[in-house]
Amino acid sequence: MKQKITNQTRRKLLIGGATAATTPLWINLAQAQAETIKIGFPTPLTGPFSAEAQDQVKAAELAIKEFNDAGGFNGRKAELLVRDDKLNSGEAATRTLELIEKDKVNFVVGSVSAATQLSINAVCKERKVLFNSISQSDAINEAKDWSTYTFHEALNPTMTAGAVARYAIPRYGKKIVFLTADYAYGHEMVRAFERAGKEMGATTLADIRHPLGASDYSAFLPRIKALNPDILVLCNFGRDLVNAAKQCTDFGLKSSMKIVTPVLLYTARLAGGPEAFEGIIGGTSYYWGLEDRIPSAKVFNDAYRKMYNGAVPSDYGSYGYAGVKSVLAAVKIAKSIDTPKVIAAMENMKYDWYKGPEYYRKCDHQAVQSVIIIESKSKNMKDKYDIFNILTIEPTTDKNMRSCTELGFKA
Repeated sequence: MKQKITNQTRRKLLIGGATAATTPLWINLAQAQAETIKIGFPTPLTGPFSAEAQDQVKAAELAIKEFNDAGGFNGRKAELLVRDDKLNSGEAATRTLELIEKDKVNFVVGSVSAATQLSINAVCKERKVLFNSISQSDAINEAKDWSTYTFHEALNPTMTAGAVARYAIPRYGKKIVFLTADYAYGHEMVRAFERAGKEMGATTLADIRHPLGASDYSAFLPRIKALNPDILVLCNFGRDLVNAAKQCTDFGLKSSMKIVTPVLLYTARLAGGPEAFEGIIGGTSYYWGLEDRIPSAKVFNDAYRKMYNGAVPSDYGSYGYAGVKSVLAAVKIAKSIDTPKVIAAMENMKYDWYKGPEYYRKCDHQAVQSVIIIESKSKNMKDKYDIFNILTIEPTTDKNMRSCTELGFKA
């Protein structure tokens, strides 16, 4: 009896094996083509950085559309899975873990906050999932937080604040006061501005810190005025930047000092209005006005206008586009969605998606790219989108970045 059961079982296995050998050749291929390439996208859709996050999503969706319209990869289309990290590092880690474990995403792109991106990166590193960060951070490039799965499409504070310092200090003076959001973003911007300023003999009179999400800066303004700096540096972001610019303007600080900000946000300028930001100088990764001099910017802007009823992309929105586009381009180059192969492809890419040439530095996967110095204007605006003058462009180079050795990587 035992032998009979064994033989029957063997016959069933042989029949099943024969079926499996004949049908998967076309069934599995169709299934593989039907499966989307999933990109997880955690970003703070709610909270003080929500405007920037929503722009990230819109531009990322454009990158997805372009990939799919071009046929995808071997018939496989891409899909963006957006999750709200609520500008909270714990929430960001939870949402990222869900994207990886439950939704089975192939890659992760996203983040606006310097703090949340580190928690997203930690989860991706542990799960061996490629993460392309689109938020400014110096820490994510350092060996202690970095992994081979970590890419950083965004500028970092050393690049951004450094470029603004190199432009502003020779023109406006060496006595500096910082008004700083008291978290990673603010701290790193101060450090980077001071680093560049030291080479030019600049001195810090004070670093005045405020909590993230502050609405009232009145307690700080008399002290800033009394210190009488040549330059006031606003090291804050989103609504914090809007509120600080408005209150500094209302208090009359512009009459005795130049106000600059390492990151002069398109969304903040729109929210704050022309008067509050009049004459403020800052750095940016992208401004749509580049289309007059950079062909890829014109192509990107026109595609965005077509998709979003004539609107133009913002700076942080553009990060969403480039972050997703780089990953999907690497999939095509690698001819695979296998993570190590995609990583290798990204490490060797030289690309120009929207602002001129870029590439990822080998040691830390930082995107080496230009920094645009802009000034907010209130006159001679062609339309509601024409809000900045481009003063200069600091070209793509790694000489203004922290060295690989300084970041903790072995030579």
